[in-house]
Amino acid sequence: MACFRSIGSLTPLTHSPRDVSPRSSGIVLTSCSVHPITRSTFTGSPITLPRVNPQSSQTPSKPRNLLLPITMMVKPSLQFIQGTDEMTIPDVKLTRSRDGSNGMALFNFDQPSVFDSSGEVGEITGLYMIDEEGVIQSTDVNARFVNGKPEGIVAKHVMRTPKEWDRFMRFMERYSDQNGLQFVKKQ
Repeated sequence: MACFRSIGSLTPLTHSPRDVSPRSSGIVLTSCSVHPITRSTFTGSPITLPRVNPQSSQTPSKPRNLLLPITMMVKPSLQFIQGTDEMTIPDVKLTRSRDGSNGMALFNFDQPSVFDSSGEVGEITGLYMIDEEGVIQSTDVNARFVNGKPEGIVAKHVMRTPKEWDRFMRFMERYSDQNGLQFVKKQ
């Protein structure tokens, strides 16, 4: 078993078009067209980029590509109500079978912010893990109550194949980088 734990202050991540590395992924804008990630429920607003016309009186000898690809990253987030990010950072415990064929992640949220807004925004319908690859969903979500008042939420996500495990670990890597989590292996 292993877990991710919060380690304190966050470092803001900034990316500029000049800062794009070959390992970057996400939505890529090239020549004013959008290449969306398939199977994503992310709904955003379409954007258009103005064409850049050279103001030079000289005609270049060979055509130049004036448009640079821009990578737009989706902030990794957890949601209990679709469209409402959970602000509380959970403790996450991971287990995996010895042969690596399946595994489980247990999210433990103490005093989640969803309790403050669930009556206004909607009902808790599951745990949604959202990043630039798409959405991972788990419906195994249980609330903890102490003296009749909500105290926390425990959500379980079961991964039945190595492919699901790898996808979850890519999400957790992005989420932990964004939120200051650290991987601690059980001793």
